[in-house]
Amino acid sequence: MPAVETGRHHTSYRSEQRLWHTRPQIVRMALLAVAAAVLPFVLDNYWLAIANTALIAAIGAIGLNILVGYTGQISLGQGGFLAVGAFTTAILTDRAGVPAPLSILAAVVLTAAVGVIVGLPALRLKGLYLAIATLASQMVIIFIVRRWGFLTEGQGFVDVSRLEVFGFRIERTTFEQQWYVILLVITILVALTATNLFRTSVGRSFMAVRDQDIAASAMGVNLTRTKLTAFALSNAYVGLAGALLAHYTEIISWEKFTIDVSITYLAMIIVGGMGSVAGAVYGAVFITLLPVVVRMLADVLGGVAPVLSRQLPAFEHAAFGLVIIVFLIFEPRGLNRIWQRIKDYFGFWPFRY
Repeated sequence: MPAVETGRHHTSYRSEQRLWHTRPQIVRMALLAVAAAVLPFVLDNYWLAIANTALIAAIGAIGLNILVGYTGQISLGQGGFLAVGAFTTAILTDRAGVPAPLSILAAVVLTAAVGVIVGLPALRLKGLYLAIATLASQMVIIFIVRRWGFLTEGQGFVDVSRLEVFGFRIERTTFEQQWYVILLVITILVALTATNLFRTSVGRSFMAVRDQDIAASAMGVNLTRTKLTAFALSNAYVGLAGALLAHYTEIISWEKFTIDVSITYLAMIIVGGMGSVAGAVYGAVFITLLPVVVRMLADVLGGVAPVLSRQLPAFEHAAFGLVIIVFLIFEPRGLNRIWQRIKDYFGFWPFRY
């Protein structure tokens, strides 16, 4: 097995189906698995809460990347679709007494169905017009959540009971640790299923539509079915993220699913790298940690520049915008491309190419 991948020559179907083909790839995955397993024993509850938030965001970012990065269909309705998943599982679990796994599954299915409905304009619209259509869906969903008294029973929020699965109940003393294990396993499964999706005919049809939909249609790709399938699968992942967010925070309200959330998720795949499952994870971690790092800098530099502490929200927004601009100008393909360049540099060192 070569140390540096300079081409792929497969002698069996089993070799061709492997996700990792070189020894360094396998070693990196093993080290990453060890690091992920050690984190709950090293981090305190504060940092574990940030890690759990990043894992939920990674699931939603992977879903958005399926639609935007792989299929080329812009979407600004991520916050609304998260709300569909969150409120569905909350109402089914607390009011209908449905077990949590079934309510989460129902949230995934309902969000996928809503995604198909929202995706109907994609059959006729492209680019900015499609973005406006998905933005309209965001506004409609949030309007319904705010105004429909049945959802919140006039309280403006919904309490979600502690997660319980087949008699297992999350304990308060080890709340973050137990959630970390659950979310890590689900995120790994989501990443693997998304990665394998694009090795199938369905995933390849997504990429064909992204690259040139007219040529894809000429080759026999059903554009209607492909675009609607992309919206359904993408929003299924988003619905899962919303359902997990509801059970994790144990309280939901419309303020958690505003247009700011949609922009944040779009920033995740821009920073991480569109058209890459790993990039969606990188971007989710980066954007989740960004406000934390800004707050830490404000605390450190508070004595020298007290304005940082006084205007912290403004500086957080400024840092968010600056990061997006920097990546769009200097590395549009995101963190995933930067990581690829680092691997290539050490793989081909001391040669420059």
